[in-house]
Amino acid sequence: MTSHRRSPAIALVVDLVLVIVFAAIGRATHDGDVLGPFGSGLATTAWPFLAALLVGWLVTRAWRGPLAIVRTGLPVWAVTVILGMVLRALSGQGVAVAFVIVAAITLALFLLGWRALARLATRGRRAAARAR
Repeated sequence: MTSHRRSPAIALVVDLVLVIVFAAIGRATHDGDVLGPFGSGLATTAWPFLAALLVGWLVTRAWRGPLAIVRTGLPVWAVTVILGMVLRALSGQGVAVAFVIVAAITLALFLLGWRALARLATRGRRAAARAR
């Protein structure tokens, strides 16, 4: 598999892992589960956001530019937050205003932040290669 073809797959895995980390942090913060954030409720907490993330990837065709912050990152983040909250509400889970705000900020930091760091690293590698 070439690097070009691996890049979207890696980006999707990073997004999925970060959404799971988001759910795990929430569970660890608010739940007294003996197994910690990775207890039985993690799937219940994470699935609405994971499903929404996948929809966001499909809607934006994120595989075409997985590191693009404006064209990919922002819409994927918006779909993940909005649709994730809708799915969460439909499944009987809470969507308090404070939670929506914290989720939006945290997911923005995660889904946009790693893309920004990856783009900086890519630019740095290109600049170093040109300097040789």
